[in-house]
Amino acid sequence: MVQVHVFNRAGQLVGPVESPRWELSADQWRQRLTPEQFRILRTSGTERPFCGTLLDNKQRGIYVCAGCGLPLFASTAKFNSGTGWPSFVQPIAPGNVSERPDTSHGMVRVEINCARCDGHLGHVFPDGPPPTGQRYCLNSESLLFIPHEQLATLADPAAD
Repeated sequence: MVQVHVFNRAGQLVGPVESPRWELSADQWRQRLTPEQFRILRTSGTERPFCGTLLDNKQRGIYVCAGCGLPLFASTAKFNSGTGWPSFVQPIAPGNVSERPDTSHGMVRVEINCARCDGHLGHVFPDGPPPTGQRYCLNSESLLFIPHEQLATLADPAAD
């Protein structure tokens, strides 16, 4: 079980609530995800810069994990970092995004993952704008976008 924030039937973010951890086999993930989503979410891949479908999205809404649907980032926290990947100043709620050291590729970074399914999302860097000074740099393929007027569709049974 993990403690996360989710949306209720009224389209309001509530929590923390207990939610079961998603632990699927590689074959189950392959059935659920596109090949590119699998490569990024399950094998810590990265999409090429300036190619992601959500990079220039300016609609109001919520970005959720493409693997399990957990709410991760609000459009109000998104900014144009110029790096080629969707960037945010903070997650939608503490605990929905987990962090761990990443020493791959000959550098030290902080990897960010979905707290519920452990899907790889991207990295966080300490060079973002105020108010947090953080830049959560995400792969578009690790996210799905839900427009503001459809937030009630995110209702999670754990919110009841």
